[in-house]
Amino acid sequence: MNSGQHAAAWLHQRERSNLAILRLMVWISLTLGRRVGRLLLYGIALYFLFFSPQARRASRNYLGRSLGRWAEWSDGYRHVLTFASTIHDRVYLLNDRFDLFDIEVHGSEALHAALARQPGALLVGAHLGSFEVLRAVARGRAGLKVAMLMYEKNARKINATLAAINPSAGQDIIPLGRLESMLEARDKLDKGYLVGMLADRALVDEATQEHDFLGQPAAFPIGPFRVAAMLRRPVFFMTGLYLGGNRYRIHFEMLADFSQVASPDREAAMRAVQACYVSRLEHYCRQAPYNWFNFFDFWRKAR
Repeated sequence: MNSGQHAAAWLHQRERSNLAILRLMVWISLTLGRRVGRLLLYGIALYFLFFSPQARRASRNYLGRSLGRWAEWSDGYRHVLTFASTIHDRVYLLNDRFDLFDIEVHGSEALHAALARQPGALLVGAHLGSFEVLRAVARGRAGLKVAMLMYEKNARKINATLAAINPSAGQDIIPLGRLESMLEARDKLDKGYLVGMLADRALVDEATQEHDFLGQPAAFPIGPFRVAAMLRRPVFFMTGLYLGGNRYRIHFEMLADFSQVASPDREAAMRAVQACYVSRLEHYCRQAPYNWFNFFDFWRKAR
């Protein structure tokens, strides 16, 4: 399978699986409440584990690498249950029900220090834990605004469902792939926004760079780091790990400050920052292995 076919495969799989779980979670959450909804998650996770053999195999492959041992059925079940739990909680986070959650924040001092020096910062994340919990904390505690750079077309069904929960959910999404995308992102940064991107999956025909990841080379997209270099802002690794129950832990780690990098040095700096990003992603995948929601063969195109 070439890189374009591989990217198309994960896009199709992700849209289908996310949407199916999400629609059910929305109905359960709004109709029965969080406590009852969480009880039903156990059966939903079991259903998807049994009836998604491709995702089950990919989960076992990944978990074996991150856990350092053979992944049992119970590990796969916990992986899917963690994924379903974060989707379920989006409903409440999007409706500003922060009181339902116990959220720890680590590394915010460096982020606030960077924002004090100049407005705006870039957050580079992954399909690891919950990005929505960051937006919840930013809105609810710190008075910060968070926008997301994303390929809106690929997530249009999910966004439509979330918008039905809270009409303001899609207001701070900056669609990539348009000429004005970078101008919109720059304007948000100038207004003091945190602008987030996910950097662990490549799209069709997107340029990638191989890095050793969990014991084998894997291809990571270069695009998010080119965007970071163009926008010339501090760049932070960010993740919102789900710890079970109602507990989340957010981590911020500074990767680089592109406002201090001269133009001739940006290419080398960009690749160094990507390598650092991959290293931190690997660290958190080992620390919280059930939080990385890639249910496809991530290593295939690097073989």
